[in-house]
Amino acid sequence: MQTTFNPDKRRLLSCLSHGSIFFSTTLFSFGVPFAINLLSDDPVVKANAKESMNFHLNVWFWAIVIGTPIAFLSFITFGLGGLLFFPVIAFGFLLHWGLTIVALLHCIGKPDEAYRYPFIFRLL
Repeated sequence: MQTTFNPDKRRLLSCLSHGSIFFSTTLFSFGVPFAINLLSDDPVVKANAKESMNFHLNVWFWAIVIGTPIAFLSFITFGLGGLLFFPVIAFGFLLHWGLTIVALLHCIGKPDEAYRYPFIFRLL
């Protein structure tokens, strides 16, 4: 016997998982998909919540890996290092926000299919 899930609820919870990064980039962006993963019994919503948590962990990791040397270089060169690496920083922000928007559009357009971010390490 196959269980049917409410597509509107599935769409809403999947979008909340991916879109939580727009509310805050701190623990809230990880906490919302974590809570949704614990409370939902829908397999597509759970898959979207896990993918969202993996994406947020990747964003934090790469922000530390790339941001720390840039901050150090900016400190040593009195801010010039930040100007030199501005294209890298801008590309990172565009990639981060762009992939999130693509995930939201996917969840709205295809609520029965979990979204998979490209180029990320899946830890969960």
